[in-house]
Amino acid sequence: MILQQWWVILAVECIFICVSSQYLQQKRQCVFQVTPQNNKYKTAGNVSGSVQVCENTRCCVGYFLIINGRPEADLLACDVAEKFCPDATCRTQMRFKGHLIKCVCNTDLCNRNITWTPNSEQPQLTYSYSVDEIMEAAVIILIGTLLVLCFMIVAAKWRSLSNDKKQNLQACSRDYNVSTLCSCQATKTSEIDTAEIELQRILGRGYFATVWQGKYQGSTVAVKVFPAGCKHRFTAEKEVYELPLMKHAGILHFLGTGRKLDGSNLLIVLQFAEYGSLHSFLCKHTTNWMLSLKLCQSLSQGLSYLHSDLHRYDVHKPPVAHRDLSSSNVLVRADGTCVLCDFGCSTILRACSGHHSWQSHTTNMKGHRQVGTLHYMSPEILEGSVNLSSSWCLMQGDIYALGLLLWEIWMRCSDLFEGSIVPQHLLPYESELEGNVTLESLIMYMFKKDKRPSIPKHWELLPQGPALQELLTDCWDYDPDARLTAQCVVDRLVSLQSCFSP
Repeated sequence: MILQQWWVILAVECIFICVSSQYLQQKRQCVFQVTPQNNKYKTAGNVSGSVQVCENTRCCVGYFLIINGRPEADLLACDVAEKFCPDATCRTQMRFKGHLIKCVCNTDLCNRNITWTPNSEQPQLTYSYSVDEIMEAAVIILIGTLLVLCFMIVAAKWRSLSNDKKQNLQACSRDYNVSTLCSCQATKTSEIDTAEIELQRILGRGYFATVWQGKYQGSTVAVKVFPAGCKHRFTAEKEVYELPLMKHAGILHFLGTGRKLDGSNLLIVLQFAEYGSLHSFLCKHTTNWMLSLKLCQSLSQGLSYLHSDLHRYDVHKPPVAHRDLSSSNVLVRADGTCVLCDFGCSTILRACSGHHSWQSHTTNMKGHRQVGTLHYMSPEILEGSVNLSSSWCLMQGDIYALGLLLWEIWMRCSDLFEGSIVPQHLLPYESELEGNVTLESLIMYMFKKDKRPSIPKHWELLPQGPALQELLTDCWDYDPDARLTAQCVVDRLVSLQSCFSP
């Protein structure tokens, strides 16, 4: 009897393999037309003339720019990764306030044209089912039936086990179904006696708080003072700093909170960073290769730790998306390392008892709200298409900003401009847009022209130049899924140090 069962299983596996291999051999063909800026799409499949045979996806994609009121093809190719594309014809999606049309579809050469009406931002869609779709559905049903048959055979075998073993398994199952307690609650920090704090001089003013240099228990500290009307901002930042396991060399050290005796102001007391913000540091100083790497590595390590999901000592530090990463929100200490600060816009990505519940301080997750500094906003945030239910999307917005910060640091590195003058420090896109950095100008520059901050041409001739360029472009890629993780950036920087250090 057992032998017969195994013969049936082998026969089912053979049928499954044969059907699957036949199905996989039918690769999607898409119309192929790319600009030099979109060369990465060449890797999505083999190109023959104007046709591309997809390697990793069944989806064709097209991007059309609206020029003089008409759509003109900017990119036609196989998609770079497998994504959901249920339509047989090229479904249009308006992007960047009508400056761009994107479409995806799942039949051969379906991206060659689109149906588009200028007066309608989102045209009515008509659904049709192609022969390919019908075949795919039939294959899926057949495979599903075969899998069910396999499960039935395995289940019959398991039923022959002893009742005692079965009861033990059921008991174990009941144990594992007990919900565990949420361990990501913030650790409570005792308040600081404000009578011990001496405010000395103002270091900077922001929209919601003023930062002072002060004295606390004989040490120099930074004191962030919030007016009573900005209590929500104070609470948001306090929650992030008070998360368990938040002490890390790449994150500004939190000392505690307090309230002025008259109740007019709320205080957050922090470690003092001697060189101030990264922005002010780069305005005043150039760096050599090793110092620039130190700044970049410490910055990336801090972001990697912020994004990490840690369980230690029966406590949980959930991932945190910064969401306002800029050279003004990164500080430089006396040892030449960077620390992250200013978490008022951050999102704590909590996952308690198996249920994801992203906690944002700037939105209730039912609608998008642009947060952060304009120069550092990722394309999906500018476009308003960021998926707020996805922790990955929020963290990949940080990676885009990280790429811009690495660019800022290296643009002030004298060893990368040997024999020439090091450029003065500018924010991303200030030079390219001649200081006129607005939402509209960024959208036109970043997508319509598919441009990023300019990388000096002569870097290609430097030993580390190609690696620098690849790292930057992999951080600020238009597609969030194609960007690196923070830990991957750390690993690349370590490799740069080992390969190109003097």
